[in-house]
Amino acid sequence: MKTIKMKLTDLKIPKSNIRIHTEKQIKEFERSIKMFGQIRPIVVDEANTILCGNGLYTTLQKMGIDSADVYKISGLSENQKKKLMISDNKIYGLGIDDLETFNQFLNDLSNDLDIPGFDEAILKSMVCEAEEVTEMLSSYGTIDDGEIKAIQESKERKEELMLTPITDQSKPIETKNNIIETTEIKKSVICPHCGGEIWL
Repeated sequence: MKTIKMKLTDLKIPKSNIRIHTEKQIKEFERSIKMFGQIRPIVVDEANTILCGNGLYTTLQKMGIDSADVYKISGLSENQKKKLMISDNKIYGLGIDDLETFNQFLNDLSNDLDIPGFDEAILKSMVCEAEEVTEMLSSYGTIDDGEIKAIQESKERKEELMLTPITDQSKPIETKNNIIETTEIKKSVICPHCGGEIWL
């Protein structure tokens, strides 16, 4: 795939977009760009209308960056363009996290858990919990049924934390440039230790 460098001012936002990008997502996009650079091109048609990458486009604009890597695709019908926009937003969400590998990566990273898309404090809590469980398992044969049950419940809470999205009780009041602006953002997660709700 050959990409080209284009000025953001030459790109066009589509009249309608499948996905509305929240303030939180744009902030995480920015963290990722600052950490890794632009790792995925913006996809446009022959008229330079964005088909994939509206959130990336908005983030680059917000950061004051004036150009981006772009992949131009031509020859698609209007229906094919719509299908591409729908599938691009859906396919990446169909994968399932391999929790064992995820946990191993967290352990390998140790305390370096500044990862775009994740809350660092929650990741550190998960690593601490994994270490506690490992220590208990090393005493297998000497632990009682209550401790075994605690390990099982801890694992279930951890999986729930990984698979359940952070709740957002804020209400959108206005949409501008495909960003949901809110008056107040209240988010919570389930504590992996006690199962209680933690407000972020």
